[in-house]
Amino acid sequence: MPLVFTLLCLCVLKMGGFSASVTQATVQSDIQCHDWGVWSEGSVRVYEGEVAYLYCPLFCHPTLYSYSQIQNSSLSLLWYRHTHTHELEQPINLKLHTLHKDREYLWIQPASAQDAGLYICMLRNISSCVKIGVELKVVQKDGECDLKAQPHLNLTIPFHSKRTLTCPDLNKLTLPNSTHSVSWYHFCNSHLFGNGRELEGDDLVIYSMKGVYRGLYTCVVSYQMNGRMLQFTRNINVIVVVPDAGSKVPIILNPASDQIYMVTLGDTVTLSCHVILPHLYEEKQHIWWTIDKKTVEELADPRFSSPEATLASYKDGDEWKERVLNVMDFSADDLQREFNCSARNSRGFNTSRAVLKAEPYFPTLELSCGLGVTLALMLMMFVIYHVFWLELLLLYRSWFGSDERYTDDKQYDVYISYARNSEEEEFVLSTLRRVLESEFGYSVCIFDRDSLPGGNLMESVLRCMQACRRLLVVLSSDCLCEKSLGLLECRLCLYLHHAARVPVITVRRRAFSAPCGDIAQLRNNSISIRWHDARSERTNSRFWKLLRLALPLRPLALGKRLIDSTSSHSDLASVAMRYTHAQTVSLSRRSKGTRGGVRHQGVRDRSGRGCEQKGRGCAICVSFQESRRIWGGVIATQWNTHLHQPVANGTIPQTTHNSNTEPVNDPGNDLCPCEPINNHQTNELQTTHC
Repeated sequence: MPLVFTLLCLCVLKMGGFSASVTQATVQSDIQCHDWGVWSEGSVRVYEGEVAYLYCPLFCHPTLYSYSQIQNSSLSLLWYRHTHTHELEQPINLKLHTLHKDREYLWIQPASAQDAGLYICMLRNISSCVKIGVELKVVQKDGECDLKAQPHLNLTIPFHSKRTLTCPDLNKLTLPNSTHSVSWYHFCNSHLFGNGRELEGDDLVIYSMKGVYRGLYTCVVSYQMNGRMLQFTRNINVIVVVPDAGSKVPIILNPASDQIYMVTLGDTVTLSCHVILPHLYEEKQHIWWTIDKKTVEELADPRFSSPEATLASYKDGDEWKERVLNVMDFSADDLQREFNCSARNSRGFNTSRAVLKAEPYFPTLELSCGLGVTLALMLMMFVIYHVFWLELLLLYRSWFGSDERYTDDKQYDVYISYARNSEEEEFVLSTLRRVLESEFGYSVCIFDRDSLPGGNLMESVLRCMQACRRLLVVLSSDCLCEKSLGLLECRLCLYLHHAARVPVITVRRRAFSAPCGDIAQLRNNSISIRWHDARSERTNSRFWKLLRLALPLRPLALGKRLIDSTSSHSDLASVAMRYTHAQTVSLSRRSKGTRGGVRHQGVRDRSGRGCEQKGRGCAICVSFQESRRIWGGVIATQWNTHLHQPVANGTIPQTTHNSNTEPVNDPGNDLCPCEPINNHQTNELQTTHC
């Protein structure tokens, strides 16, 4: 009976405890739990197949929570796990042989890829609740030793000092009734220990720190628990630094005492400060800018800003840091301010002033725009000149050219020579003459129209040509390659071009079937213009522009001539009057230029023999011969031209052009260059004029 009563009491107590726990859980579920989020120190990384431990971050602040305090209070430490497959935290089943709770640690022995996730440690009682999360990452191990592994600990060791390396977390693992071993590696090599380094139990001792001892050290802890072989790996990054002995005052490299910062007014100016911060163990050193002895925060001017210092380089613990000061819309008043860069640590303070100077203004934008506009204008002018060069030349000449009518005694602007056939005559009279006189206002001399009747033919041609400022020849085979008046005009044009510098213009309507020497000589000594039939008929075509450019300057608003007839000798009275006036002006000018009185030109007698005296104005002699020969029942007419040019010794060479032979030189006549040509073999009548 006593045994039965005891069992009944135990059952009642058990049921009462169960009811109490259910009631407590129900009450606790209604409490709002304060969530601290995820631990900011980062996640815990562990190799797959190794032991992982999670430390509850709530105990990182001993002033708030400590494990010894919660044991004496009603707070309970609970672990939960949050996975991506569940929206709510799931309680951890500590009955699993891979999970082990030891004080404020949660051990996973060993960890697998399925164990990765967010683990939450919670402290709660009836009236309060707080929780924080820790991220666990399970990664694959790259071989026996991973050189790219992230270190669990960064350790600084001064040169020539002694230091003992202990494998991290080894003292946190409780190993009852078990043995363990620790293996050390330096850059995954375990056979380098000796001399300055030695293993002492589980630790690695470095007797004298050298530069070659720096780098990644790896310790692997292996132990056996519950019949299973377990291990975990920890990595230590050893950094060699200079000893703390000696001066450790910060060194300001720039701004230096002799350094000048060149600034541009109106732009954003960046002032850079480079400082060497000597290594001091576990000490934070400061760099800052001041403007007129005020920091950027104290100045409270939005134009000034200074980001945190950045690490430029690192060597043996000494840091080269840079801190910049940005000044927006830099003005002339800012040049008067005092800009200082300062650095401080526990060993001392240093400051340096930045000397500013405004850069001389260089109008880069204005020069670039000006050069661009100039080049654009030059290119535009080049294109315009390339396309409209004729119009531009005509326009320039109309503005700055001189009118030759006021500087010479010529009566005509142009003399037109052409072949006397129906086609050429129609082109000259209906097109050339009409446009030049009616449209452009030029005075045109056409021998068949403007010459006086009677007299010597050659004399009249020469007079007409000498009264013109330009000589225009319409080239054709009939004009130059046959015995015609056109051939005489052609040769007189060449003579006047060489002797009197009279410009000659040639107009070619079509290509020649056979080459001709006179045509080639004439084209080489003249301005050649091509007529393109229908394309050249318009008065604004290229042909008329080139022709106007070769002719004397003449305004376009002169109107038509008073006499505008195309018939021969239709304006003889006008021509005679102009010629008489021209001769009077010419004789008066020549009389002023002589020394011993008036020289009369040689006058031929009726028999055509000789000259009374040699005249300076005798530049050409034209002889006309009436031959009594009968060629096929027709009396043949013959003409000769004698061209004389004076030389330095007073001798006038004579050049004879014959219709039957090539021109020859006869320098033998010194008395009179205008002797008649005697031909004793034929009965010819000569007429000679000087």
